[in-house]
Amino acid sequence: MTRPATHIWRLGRWARILARHGALRGIQNDPNTPAPVKRLIGLFSIGTIKSREPDYAGAFRDIGPAAIKLGQTLATRPDLVGEDAARNLLKLQDDLPPVGFGQIRQSIEASFEQPLEALYSEFDPEPIGAASIAQVHRAVTTEGREVAVKVLRPGVREQFARDIDTYEWAAAHVEAMGGEAARLRPRLVIANFKRWTARELDLRREAASASELAEHMVGTPGYEIPGIDWDRTNGRVMTIDWIDGIKISNTEALKAAGHDTAELANRLVLAFLKQAIAAGFFHADMHQGNLFVKADGTIAAIDFGIMGRIDRQARMWLAEILYGLTTGNYKRVAEIHFEAQYVPSYHNVDEFATALRAVGEPMRGKPVSELSVGQMLDGLFAITRDFDMQTQPHLLLLQKTMVMVEGIATQLNRQINMWDTSAPYVRSWIRDELGPEAAIADRIRTDTETLLRIPDLVRRIEDRFPPKGGAPEPPPLPDVELVWERRARKQERRGVLGYLLVAAGAGLAGWAAAMQGWLG
Repeated sequence: MTRPATHIWRLGRWARILARHGALRGIQNDPNTPAPVKRLIGLFSIGTIKSREPDYAGAFRDIGPAAIKLGQTLATRPDLVGEDAARNLLKLQDDLPPVGFGQIRQSIEASFEQPLEALYSEFDPEPIGAASIAQVHRAVTTEGREVAVKVLRPGVREQFARDIDTYEWAAAHVEAMGGEAARLRPRLVIANFKRWTARELDLRREAASASELAEHMVGTPGYEIPGIDWDRTNGRVMTIDWIDGIKISNTEALKAAGHDTAELANRLVLAFLKQAIAAGFFHADMHQGNLFVKADGTIAAIDFGIMGRIDRQARMWLAEILYGLTTGNYKRVAEIHFEAQYVPSYHNVDEFATALRAVGEPMRGKPVSELSVGQMLDGLFAITRDFDMQTQPHLLLLQKTMVMVEGIATQLNRQINMWDTSAPYVRSWIRDELGPEAAIADRIRTDTETLLRIPDLVRRIEDRFPPKGGAPEPPPLPDVELVWERRARKQERRGVLGYLLVAAGAGLAGWAAAMQGWLG
């Protein structure tokens, strides 16, 4: 177990880097920041020369690989880090100097227990990309198949484990201080971050995600997931089909190649909606560097380390929320929040509907170029505090991805209206899922499943413990001994030890007296 002094030393070193980039000023000035945290920031910042303009992305980049990933996660949490910090963190690029080819060769050969030449007839020693977790090389298999080979950085798993251990320790202490910190649930944020990075650090999981997403997207014209070479894939190495295409961010090159950028924007939005709402499994890292347009106009996605998943009930609520916001049915949107238990029942549903109206109405009737899903989501985050809404981690990746997709779509087509593009698909899905035929089919399916589960239902008495709310059950949180609990335990132990010593001393004195009397 890591000692508290080690955690404090790491946090102090990171705090000084953050302070130099001016990235702690907002936390210090926030009235919701617990007083002990402010005091520690002041202590750690002594002697640092602070940047006048905060650069959160630069600070996380300087701290290291795990911090880069954490910063990208925090970019989805304007309620936690503030809107300015969240916008700045969205610029955080996950690129680092590459590892030398000698180490990459050694890692591949050790993981497959055979020479590199037995796997690939050609292997470019210069990587085409190097990020915090892995780097990618172009290669040709011994069968002549052009591929991209992704290889984990040596030692990255151990480094992430050390840093996340300290994140968990710090989050537990901040949350235990109560108030706004407890409502924002930093321990759960770190728990989900740990799960996401665990998936990224096992390239077999990424390969499986790509394979599953490809199955969900069968029948979707103009959208492609590259195939996996399973014989050359393991936990540390992944081999995937090479994609030739133009980066979707290069609009001038796309137009020069004859592609219809407005049509590409619409197709990208609808592909995301199909993944998120219909499949409940979506590519959650859809930034510009991970999307290409092939010569025939097909959009090809790469890098499936970060995936989002939403269960059916949550997808139904999400679809109704999106459709309600587009049509101005704020009362229904409010009711869904209460049904899903996103808002505690002691609040008033009509008051919440009015708060939602305050977010939605200012955007209605504006030119399409001024409509923004991102702005709408920021407005929704702003009212969470007033209604004691706890963080819903299962929706954080969705929010982040929606903002990414909107940004790319807007770059491709300045006049795109995300609401108009999304509404027909969402309306159709709601009709199919919530219409009378779907309701009958769902009832038959549910009743059949219940009949088949009767023996198990009797044993477990499941009917007495119905599932609650629209959020999945949170993952188990690690047991973290707080500093003040550790101190109290030591004091108690010293007290008990002192009592035992006194008792032993008294016993020895009594025994000595008895012996003296017996001998006398």
